Amino acid sequence: MNPSQARVLPKLDTSAGHTFIQPTKRINEGQDVTEFLTSKAYVDIMTFLLQLNRSLFPTKLSDGQVQTWSLNSEAVEYSAPVRQLQQLLSKLEAILDEAPPDTGPRRFGNVSFRKWYEIVESRAADLLEECLSSEILQRPSSKPGGSTAGVELLAYFLGSWGSPQRLDYGTGHELSFLAFLAGIWKLHGFPENSPGVEERAIVLGVIQPYLELVRTIIKRYTLEPAGSHGVWGLDDHSFIPYIFGAAQLAPALSDTDPVPEEGSLPDAPAPGGVAKANVVQRERQDNLYFSAIGFIYDVKRGPFWEHSPILYDISGIQAGWAKINKGMIKMYNAEVLSKFPVVQHFSFGSLFSWERDPNAVATVATTHTTAATRRPDQNAPSAPQPAGPGMRAPWASTKASGPSTNLPRGAPSGLPDTSRLPPGPMAPMRAPWATTQPGEPAPAGDSKSGHVPTKAPWAK
Repeated sequence: MNPSQARVLPKLDTSAGHTFIQPTKRINEGQDVTEFLTSKAYVDIMTFLLQLNRSLFPTKLSDGQVQTWSLNSEAVEYSAPVRQLQQLLSKLEAILDEAPPDTGPRRFGNVSFRKWYEIVESRAADLLEECLSSEILQRPSSKPGGSTAGVELLAYFLGSWGSPQRLDYGTGHELSFLAFLAGIWKLHGFPENSPGVEERAIVLGVIQPYLELVRTIIKRYTLEPAGSHGVWGLDDHSFIPYIFGAAQLAPALSDTDPVPEEGSLPDAPAPGGVAKANVVQRERQDNLYFSAIGFIYDVKRGPFWEHSPILYDISGIQAGWAKINKGMIKMYNAEVLSKFPVVQHFSFGSLFSWERDPNAVATVATTHTTAATRRPDQNAPSAPQPAGPGMRAPWASTKASGPSTNLPRGAPSGLPDTSRLPPGPMAPMRAPWATTQPGEPAPAGDSKSGHVPTKAPWAK
């Protein structure tokens, strides 16, 4: 696909009528996930994600220079809507002072989170009115008595902050915030601009501050991971910073270049740097990937390979950050959008429609998509055995073929099955005490232990 024709999330036709509806839950059992993967909502979400992703790749300038897009880049232009969303996040952060953590003994899930959420919920409509234009929020339905656009946006906004019932936060809530921003995009809430300009501002000016606020909330109220695979998951709470952060370190693009599948910026830190605390501390101020890794260092103790084996596994990729970026997009499709425990709480209205996309490819229900109640560690063997040197991550499939990173049209069959662990070895990589074989290269990220990370499921 020619990148100059790369899809952009379509906006609503202002000249045509539109009926807004209260978003409702549609994914009630595992079988419904296959319907979601052929819906217009799925296509819109993936289109918006890929649109944002491309904007974070470094840019080739006309004079031959390369413009990178770090978290503190002065070259990023923040529009008025982006700055208004930043104010919204600041107001949410200020509400934290009104709900101090409960002082009683509790390891996970401080009950004061419920108070914070109740305050936010009670003020949400007013907060959105203060930070979004009335033309967006009060846009009426063409159908008499119908809802306004603000009703739909409010549902995704409130779904972005974790569950007050379960006292948890995870990638499903992160997905809801992505939908909130995509809904504003569809409602013409961001100005028309050159390709990539507004998208970069959304990621660096809104999504990154959102992630920082969420991390503050998680630490303040010790929220549990939602829908987590535990040690078998990429991250307890987030996913999209790994996609965007890898893009920031990938090779530069011109407007007409295809998105590269391999390589890195010449001066990019090595992926193995995630296992070195000093490298993470240095890079987390500029890069979304390392910022997310830095949060892991903030809340977890022990060797990185032990508490984050999948991320450590990925750190051994030799083909560069573009390869990691591509793999992360495939993994997001498989581990977030295709998982019942994650997407079951997503709601569907008119902006993100349950209606089938006319170009969607029919999908076949698998254990992967229908595992509605089973936890990923269920039926796991009680005595894990050390893995061999070439073992892939436990959910890898040699026949897996991730979705196109150009245009999503339904979920492909053959996605990695992550609902089950293998009957034999549990470890996703060589045991930490294993040493390199004669002639093997030194491992990326842990030269002292001699540990060689195995390939990620999409690495070649």
